[in-house]
Amino acid sequence: MALVQVIRNGLSATSLVVAVSCFGAALTPSLMPRDPLVQAALAAVAASLGYEIAMLVRGLWRYMEVPDIKGRLLWIWWAIALAVSTGILVYSLSKAASWQNATRAAVGLPPLDTAAPFYIFAVGGLMFLVLWFVFRVLGVVRRFVARLLDRVVPQKVGVVLSVALVGWVFWALVDGTLVRSAFRAADASFEAADVLIEPNIAQPQDPMKTGSASSLVKWYEMGRWGRHFVASAPTVEEISAFQSGAVMEPVRVYVGRRSADTAEERAQIALEELIRVGGFERSVLIVMVPVGTGWMDPGAHDTLDFMLSGDVATVSVQYSYLTSVLALLAHPDYGVAQSRELFEKIYDYWTELPKDSRPEFYVHGLSQGAFNSQATLPLFDLLGDPINGAMWAGSPFFSRYWSEVRDQRNPGSPAWRPTFGNGSLVRVMDQYGGLQGDFTPWGPLRSVFLNYGSDPIVNFTFDSSVRPPAWLNQPRAPDVSEELSWFPVVTMLQLALDSMFALDVPRFGHYYVAPDYIDAWAAVVEPEGWSKERADELKDIFSRRGPAF
Repeated sequence: MALVQVIRNGLSATSLVVAVSCFGAALTPSLMPRDPLVQAALAAVAASLGYEIAMLVRGLWRYMEVPDIKGRLLWIWWAIALAVSTGILVYSLSKAASWQNATRAAVGLPPLDTAAPFYIFAVGGLMFLVLWFVFRVLGVVRRFVARLLDRVVPQKVGVVLSVALVGWVFWALVDGTLVRSAFRAADASFEAADVLIEPNIAQPQDPMKTGSASSLVKWYEMGRWGRHFVASAPTVEEISAFQSGAVMEPVRVYVGRRSADTAEERAQIALEELIRVGGFERSVLIVMVPVGTGWMDPGAHDTLDFMLSGDVATVSVQYSYLTSVLALLAHPDYGVAQSRELFEKIYDYWTELPKDSRPEFYVHGLSQGAFNSQATLPLFDLLGDPINGAMWAGSPFFSRYWSEVRDQRNPGSPAWRPTFGNGSLVRVMDQYGGLQGDFTPWGPLRSVFLNYGSDPIVNFTFDSSVRPPAWLNQPRAPDVSEELSWFPVVTMLQLALDSMFALDVPRFGHYYVAPDYIDAWAAVVEPEGWSKERADELKDIFSRRGPAF
C-alpha cells in the first residue's frame, strides 16, 4: 500500500503534459548533430526536469492550500492530458529526422534517412522512468524528514526545511562522493596517459631545443602534448617549400606540470629556458596558453611558423592533466594562476629589453586557454608599454574580454560576430569572414577573436533557460539552422549537451581549423608581403596535412 501511495503521489496529468512537451522540444534542431542515444538521453533529462518543475508548482499550489481538481473533472483532465501527450509524442518523433537534418545541413553534413524514433522513445522513456523513481525516493525521504520536524516546528516551516535539508544532503553526497571521486579517478587516468612517452616521438638532440640533454626542462617531465609540441615543429625544409627567402627553425619552449611544484616555479623555468634557446632574439614572441590537458592546436602554431618563416618563438606551460571541462570544474584556479605567472614573467623581462630590438609580443589561447589568457591579461597595466596583440579562438562564453565585446557590441551587429568600438583594437571573425568592414585602421595593439557561430561553448549562457539568446536573432550565423527554436530550460540543456560534442565536425562547433587561424594571424601580425594568394597557398598546404586530431 505504501508503494501504491508513493506512485499515486508522484503522478500528475499536468506534469505529464509538461514532460512530454519538454521531451519533444529536446528533439528540435540545435547547434550540433546528435546520434539517437544522445538524443534519447537529452530528451529524458529535459522531460524529467519538466516533470519535476511541474510537480514543484503543484506542491506550492497545495502548500498555499488552493483546492485541487477532484472527482470527475480530474478523470476528464487525465483523459485530455493523455490524448495531448500522445499527440505531442507522435508528432515530435515523426519530425525527429527532419529536425536533425536541419542541424546537419547547417554544418554541411549529409541528411539522415531516419532518426531512429522508436529507439529514442524506448531508451529515453526508460531513462525518464529511472529519473522519475529517483525523485520519488527523494520525495519519500523529504516527507519522512518533514514528519520529524513537525515535532519541533510548525508544519509549514517543516515542509520548507525538509526540502532544503534533503536537497542539501543529496547534493553533498553527489558532490562529495560521486563527483569528487570521479574527478580524482579522471585526474589519475589523464596523468598516467600524460606520463607515457610515445615511441614515435624522439627526444631532441640539438642542445638548443627544449627537452634535450642540455635543456632546463627534462624530456620526461614535459608531458605527452609538450613533447609532441616541441618534436612536431615544422622543419626548415617544410617551411622553405612555402617561403622563398631566409628560413629559420622555430623556437618552441614547453614546461610540463611535473617540472616544478608551483605555478611560479614553472613560469620561471619557462622564462630561463626561453632565454637559453634565444627566444627573445626572434622577431615574434608568442605566449600561448594550452587547453586543460596541455594540448595546443597545431593549426594555430604551425601556421604561424610558416607565415613568419620560422622567425618566431612560442612558449607555454601546462597547468592540468584533465580536459578543459573537467579542469574548470575540478580546479578552475590552476589555469588562471599558471597563465598569470607565465605572462608576468615573460612580460616583465620583455619590458626590460631595448624597444628597437625586442620581439613583437602576442598572446594566444584556444578554448580554456583563451579564457585563462583573457582572465590574466592586465590590459590597463599594459598601457604604458603594450604588447602587440592577441588572437583568441573559441573563447568560452564566460571569458573576460569576449563577454565584454559580445555584450557591449555596436548596435545592429550580431551577437555571433559583433563589431566593437571603431574596430581599431578588436575585431571578431568566423569561417565566413568578419575582419573587413567599415573599421578605423588598426592601432598599435590588435586583438582578433576567432569564434564560430555554431560553437556551443562560445554561445552557451545560463540565462538561455529563461529567455532567447541574442545569437538566435536575425540575421543568424550561416552555420545555425533557421529551424532552431528557443524553449525555456530545454535550449540551455541542448547547448550544454552540444558542448560535449562540439568537436565532431571540422570548421563548425568548437573544431577550429588551420585556414581560419591563418586569416586570424594574418590580421594580427600582418606578415610582410602577405596577400590573399599567399594565404590560399598556405591553406592548401595545411588542407593536405589533414585534421589536427
